[in-house]
Amino acid sequence: MAQVILSPAALNDLQAIFDYIAKDSELYAAKVVDKILHRITVLETHIRVGKIVSEFQTEAIREIPEGNYRIIYRIENETEISVARIYHRARLLKEL
Repeated sequence: MAQVILSPAALNDLQAIFDYIAKDSELYAAKVVDKILHRITVLETHIRVGKIVSEFQTEAIREIPEGNYRIIYRIENETEISVARIYHRARLLKEL
């Protein structure tokens, strides 16, 4: 079982997602963030479940989708995963 760590940037992304959606509905914003966090738990047991991120073309940087979001993560080793960013699909991925 792998340990999944959310980077400071990923935590900021989650807060930004919540803040943006909460302008219309705090309840819905909380549900979206909860779904994203639940999806991330899959990485604890299936570290290679995501596809390779096309912008980086490296085996260690992968993504899993959740709704309109891309959860970008890095396989540090077989027991540690780092969630680097959480992006809306409409945004361009520039850097981790």
